Amino acid sequence: MGTSRFELVQKAFTKKAAPVETPAERPSEYFGELTFDREKMHKYLDAKTLSALLNCIDNGAPLDRKTADGVAAGMKTWALSHGVTHITHWFQPLTEGTAEKHDSFLDYDGKGGVIEAFDGKALAQQEPDASSFPNGGIRATFEARGYTAWDPTSPVFIQDDTLCIPTVFISYTGEALDYKTPLKKALKAVSDAAVPICKMFDPKVTKVYSYLGWEQEYFLVDENLYAARPDLMITGRTLMGHASSKNQQLEDHYFGAIPSRVAAFMRDLEIAGLRLGIPLKTRHNEVAPNQFELAPIYGECNLSNDQNQMVMNLMDKIARKHGFVVLLHEKPFDGVNGSGKHNNWSLGTNTGTPLMAPGKDAKSNLQFVTFFVNTLAAVQKHNALLKASIATATNAHRLGANEAPPAIVSAFLGKTMTDVLRKLLTVPSDTPIEIAGKKGKSLGLVEIPEIFVDNTDRNRTSPFAFTGNRFEFRAVGSCANCAGAMTALNAAVAEQLIAFKASVDKEIAAGKKWNVAIMDCLKPIIADIIDVVCFDGNGYTDEWKAEAMKRGLDVETSVPQMITEFTKPAAVEMFTKLGVYSEGELEARNEVKWETYSKKVQIESRVMVRMATNHIIPAALEYKAKLLKEVALSKEVFGDDFKAESSSEIAIIKTISGYVADITEKVAAMKQARKAANAISDEYKKAVAYHEIAESLFALRRPLDKLEEIVDNKTWPLPKYRELLFIS
Repeated sequence: MGTSRFELVQKAFTKKAAPVETPAERPSEYFGELTFDREKMHKYLDAKTLSALLNCIDNGAPLDRKTADGVAAGMKTWALSHGVTHITHWFQPLTEGTAEKHDSFLDYDGKGGVIEAFDGKALAQQEPDASSFPNGGIRATFEARGYTAWDPTSPVFIQDDTLCIPTVFISYTGEALDYKTPLKKALKAVSDAAVPICKMFDPKVTKVYSYLGWEQEYFLVDENLYAARPDLMITGRTLMGHASSKNQQLEDHYFGAIPSRVAAFMRDLEIAGLRLGIPLKTRHNEVAPNQFELAPIYGECNLSNDQNQMVMNLMDKIARKHGFVVLLHEKPFDGVNGSGKHNNWSLGTNTGTPLMAPGKDAKSNLQFVTFFVNTLAAVQKHNALLKASIATATNAHRLGANEAPPAIVSAFLGKTMTDVLRKLLTVPSDTPIEIAGKKGKSLGLVEIPEIFVDNTDRNRTSPFAFTGNRFEFRAVGSCANCAGAMTALNAAVAEQLIAFKASVDKEIAAGKKWNVAIMDCLKPIIADIIDVVCFDGNGYTDEWKAEAMKRGLDVETSVPQMITEFTKPAAVEMFTKLGVYSEGELEARNEVKWETYSKKVQIESRVMVRMATNHIIPAALEYKAKLLKEVALSKEVFGDDFKAESSSEIAIIKTISGYVADITEKVAAMKQARKAANAISDEYKKAVAYHEIAESLFALRRPLDKLEEIVDNKTWPLPKYRELLFIS
């Protein structure tokens, strides 16, 4: 006989925190010890190889084979000193996860023995099967060749006994089959577009960096309780389950004391992350029970995205050591807050100037306003595309659920910047923009308060919020690869900056001073955006949805329909002109997204039907049988008076029968709908059909959850919310 739910709960409740092997050194002393960073490069590479590699990393210069061999030799020496026996090209296919194929250092020595060998060719390129990963029809099943190619800008790192080499992943015919390739192209595009504008303010600028600071939310559940929930195991969320009497309504979990077992997990995770050079900074309880968050220090976008993928892998591995399972699904529990991954984004120059923060004088403030306004213009033009960049079957459960940004992309500025923009529309174009307090006030100045970061409130209902020195793209899903959203955002901003620079050049050619030309070009943009994409109110209300529609913002809520934005003319023109995606790559990615959406909903539907049939209905009938037995005994004891004595039991029996009949009917209808959807060959139409099935999951859930309230606690087969959410 299997372990009962009560035994599983008892085991979970009595688990103690696992010991943490805290290094004797300070974190600063072991930070990056498992990463081939610049310190290791200086130690293990000769001067010529080091110079060539740094020139490649910093300036994009190509690496020749001899240099690659030298880098590989240094990496091998370092890796062997850490007990490494294998290498892998670590890449990010279109699965939201990472992939790796391990090869040992072992090779013949030509003398009948073996040696550890690793050269520039093995470092620079490998050949995984391109037909076995999602490719949207770019590669047929029999066309298997694909390539991974080393990304020198993201440091090589060690996991267990394996040297992991971050790479891009492309098909034999050159199309990108991963997240990293288009992200790197978008980062180059935004730098190329921003540098000419920055040079107007500082001729020394040669490169602009896109920065990303992610905030990773997640749930922890006990692994024994997790194993007793087929829906959690297979789909990552609970497809049924009645709300606990207490969930988050007392608001006592947020920033509360971290449970000791969770704290032990967090310490282990931080140590592992720091050893890999990931600057993990923040940890805390989130709003929902058993929900938590971690966040690193800001970093360059490509590297920061790689580190987020590394952290998600670490979380899963380390949680098991502590008897937990990490849930990264955006909405694993109904009725409590879901999880997101806020993407804090900004731009900065190679000279150290932040472009999304006010400066020290009128000139730097004009530069800030220039990039600030053009970012908003890009968000307004491509608001539907940005929403599509974060649209998935799982994130659809979270967006617009009165706990996360609505499925409408608008921007929160705060009163300070809203007032600044409105004032800029009314003053002469040569009016200085100063920081109040830095200089004496004089008539005509446009002033930004000195303590700027504290001068704007926060709006948690805004998908794209300005927070003083960066924008926070709050709609990204917790299990997502940040690269999808960051590619779309950086590309949109790059396109806008190119158009803006062309307009400024025309004004300068007409004889205007450069600063006046900039402001004259900014004013019509400000007038266009200030009452359209800029919205500081409550994004959860129905009134905002109606208002957003009037403003021309996209209000679509169907994920399959959102995805079509990637192949609409405006998006195709932008991505192809910037060289981020080809039209074929966009079409292929849409196919992948639709197929993934259909498969995820299909899996959820199958799991829900089988749980309803194999778990819930048998439990309901078992309890019904107990009640029928009670009624039969009552009839035997009370004779003709049994109806009065058993009226409550009879009412419950009828209620159970009604819910079982309702479930049976809905299960049959769902099976039929799934069969019809599976017969559709067109991936978009199939996804649309599965969107309807996704909506019907809620209807099937209702009678299942009602039965949980009725069936006696001993008979109910699944761990309940009160157990999943309150045992840590």
